[in-house]
Amino acid sequence: MRLAEWLYEAGIGEARAALVAEDVILEAIIERDDASPRGGAIVPARLIRQLIPRRRGIAVTDGGDELLLEPLPPGVSEGATLLVEIVREVIPEPGRAKRAKARPAPDGACATPGASLIDRIAATGLPVITLPAHGADRLEAAGWSELIEEATSGEIAFAGGGLRLSLTPAMTLFDVDGTLPPAELACAGAAAAGRAIRRMGIGGSIGVDLPTLAGKAERQAAAAALDAVLPLPFERTAVNGFGFLQIVRPRPRISLPELLRDDPAAAAARALLRRAERTRGAGTRTIVAAPAVIALLDEQADWRAALVRRIGSALALRAQPALAISAGYVEAEHP
Repeated sequence: MRLAEWLYEAGIGEARAALVAEDVILEAIIERDDASPRGGAIVPARLIRQLIPRRRGIAVTDGGDELLLEPLPPGVSEGATLLVEIVREVIPEPGRAKRAKARPAPDGACATPGASLIDRIAATGLPVITLPAHGADRLEAAGWSELIEEATSGEIAFAGGGLRLSLTPAMTLFDVDGTLPPAELACAGAAAAGRAIRRMGIGGSIGVDLPTLAGKAERQAAAAALDAVLPLPFERTAVNGFGFLQIVRPRPRISLPELLRDDPAAAAARALLRRAERTRGAGTRTIVAAPAVIALLDEQADWRAALVRRIGSALALRAQPALAISAGYVEAEHP
């Protein structure tokens, strides 16, 4: 088997990486270009409120990001400024985002922006291949678009069945359904859920609803199927008599489904910039998309300028109200 390697793209508005082995994506990460502090960053913050005296409070960075700070250092009062380390990035949720989580920085620490995506994948020790836009689309060949569709729709097929992925404030849920006998379906569904959790970078509390299994051996086999494909660290319960399995993984940053569903128009706009950069032909490139996507691209002058520099051609935008958010496309003046 060929050694797994990271494929990396420095895109417009985001960077992308996928850990690929035998032309299959094992893990996928998207890092947006925004001002929110990264995991591992050390930044100055001002304590604005104590929630639990001497234990937990709310701090705010110079950029206006609110942080959940725990523990509170001895002697630090409201209004004081201190260096903090980001241990979990901000997580968007319906209604209100989950604040980034921070702890006091170690003694002697200096402010640092934290490791970027390219830094994090390089630190794994595996080969990193930076993909040029004019070369073969190795991400697409490994199933990038299919993975993005799975993360966006929540519908994940496997042989003999499928998963339905649902995001809730409490946990990420996988419902397993299919035509296989219950014991086989449970094993296949547990393995499919394990692969999806890894591929999409899902952390925190995760529930997998398998078929009801009466026998202890069948329940143990389903749990073992998940263990075989999901790398540590994680903790899990046994599969109970109702077929439910709970998993807890570290959650240092947003998962792929959370990222793509938080702002569908922004996700579609970035995907179209990637497509425009790779569209062959000459002359003006025209991005055709739903009005919400075009409006967002129209506001992002830096993105448009970056694309023009990269392709060496003019760019035009055209709104088409009949198109769904995810149904945009790119035209070349001279294909």
